[in-house]
Amino acid sequence: MSALRPSVADLGEALRHLRRRQPRVHCLTNIVAAQFTANVLLAIGAVPSMTVSPEEIGAFVASADALLVNLGTFDRERREAVGIAVDTARETGKPWVLDPVFIDRSADRGRFAQELLAKSPRIIRLNGSEYGALFDEPAQADVIQARALAGGVTIAVSGASDCVSDGRTPVICGNGHPFLQKVTAIGCAEAALMSAFVSVTREPILAAIAGHIVMGVAGEIAAQKAQGPGSFSVHLIDALHAMDDAILSERARLS
Repeated sequence: MSALRPSVADLGEALRHLRRRQPRVHCLTNIVAAQFTANVLLAIGAVPSMTVSPEEIGAFVASADALLVNLGTFDRERREAVGIAVDTARETGKPWVLDPVFIDRSADRGRFAQELLAKSPRIIRLNGSEYGALFDEPAQADVIQARALAGGVTIAVSGASDCVSDGRTPVICGNGHPFLQKVTAIGCAEAALMSAFVSVTREPILAAIAGHIVMGVAGEIAAQKAQGPGSFSVHLIDALHAMDDAILSERARLS
């Protein structure tokens, strides 16, 4: 991998590793996103699990290769489960990804996200509003770079173009399609892709970029066949299943 940023060839290699290893990703995600997220992981070649039971989540995380923590549905049971899951991931050395959904809507959710920041996620995936709520600063490339460097974490901010940084030069991911904004749980599933990739690459910056690019490229391909958001979501799963080195090499836009 480049000393400054991953290349398109690195993305293809990461995808090959993922398909070969078929990592298990435990997803603490919200009720709206669970089924779609599981289907996205299966399409790309990973194996999802979804339990939120505090009684068994420790065992599921211990046997997984990575953990996704998504705060989209936030209740007492899930909060307890998140605590157990993150502690288990840290104890067993499993990488985990934080997706602090809607922390810009709820102060209590924001405080919990701040607590989770101290527990060393490999990647934080969020949109611009959530970034502002979490860090109280604008989601600009140079600001994101400084924040990632200070926190020792890879930060992936979604938007019209996605910005990813681990404290080095920010990377802009330019793939996508407007239909990606018309199907619920796309962002949640994208964070799950990052979780799958970080389990096989051990390079958070590469995993975060791969999640953005793979979803963005799949969205562009799906849109060519879709009649609207409903058919788009079906074609998106097909496009993820068919993703390979050649498609990434032709379509991936990094700057």
